[in-house]
Amino acid sequence: MTAPSSASSRLRAASSSRQVSSARHLLSVFDLPAKEIERLLDRAGELKQRGPNLFPGEPPLRGKTLGLIFQKASTRTRISFEVAMTRLGGHSLFLSSDEMQLGRGEPIADTARVLSGYLDGIVIRTFEHATLESWAAHSTIPVINGLTDLHHPCQALSDLLTIQERFGRLSGLKLAYIGDGNNVAHSLIEAAARTGLSISLACPKGYQPDARILATARREARATGAAIEVTTDPVAAAKASHILYTDVWTSMGQEREAARRRKAFRGYQLNRPLLKRAQSDAIVLHCLPAHRGEEISDDVMDSPQSAIFQQAENRLHMQKAILEWLLGV
Repeated sequence: MTAPSSASSRLRAASSSRQVSSARHLLSVFDLPAKEIERLLDRAGELKQRGPNLFPGEPPLRGKTLGLIFQKASTRTRISFEVAMTRLGGHSLFLSSDEMQLGRGEPIADTARVLSGYLDGIVIRTFEHATLESWAAHSTIPVINGLTDLHHPCQALSDLLTIQERFGRLSGLKLAYIGDGNNVAHSLIEAAARTGLSISLACPKGYQPDARILATARREARATGAAIEVTTDPVAAAKASHILYTDVWTSMGQEREAARRRKAFRGYQLNRPLLKRAQSDAIVLHCLPAHRGEEISDDVMDSPQSAIFQQAENRLHMQKAILEWLLGV
């Protein structure tokens, strides 16, 4: 895996003989200072309150075009970005990599330079995080991480919005993450470190989060007071938590591992007995899609404590805030 790092620091380290983008990118949560996260949360909440008719006058992204290049299937990420762009007055283009010359071997560097002349921003959903970094290094327009195998920052930022709506704060709360130490877990760890939200992750041995991401996040957490714990015990993680969070046991691209993963993750289901270990007013989150009966039980997913569909809606409102921040200047 590629160790997380700031897009700006990577670009400063590039050779002076190579043309380098000066655009702002969102590749991981750590590309955002704590104050910027706070500002995005406030703005997303404001845009949500305004409803579909956001701007009585000139919308902020009129005349702007967003490209979406996806190598993985998507429901929430694709639709929320497309609708967000429309509501901000702009336009979006869905660009399948198989239908572009990328699918015939054109280098990312060449494609990125070309698209930088046509578009105002690009959302990339791909497998290796290094692929996303290559797009960012050669684009002169903002590149947004729509999901890689290492990070899912837009999801984590939307999750923070949901938590803040329910509790009125982030600092001093405890989030228990039950399941695979995957891209969603990595972005939640970074989000927790930046905002003072404590996080306890219960993952089976062999499926725990990336050690380098953990080390970096723990250094960051010293300034915010966030506790970052990793255990193999879901009950210990869930104890006294304010938020219980889970994700699928088998992510996209891991389908051949499904049987082995189901065996490894037995005992890691987010169910009623586990929910009882949390605070009485705890909420339940899942980034979706859910495999009901595997990582989460029906009675918990559909319970009054579930904020899963509020969480899904908030993808739209956070995407609006992100697009306005990156493209509206």
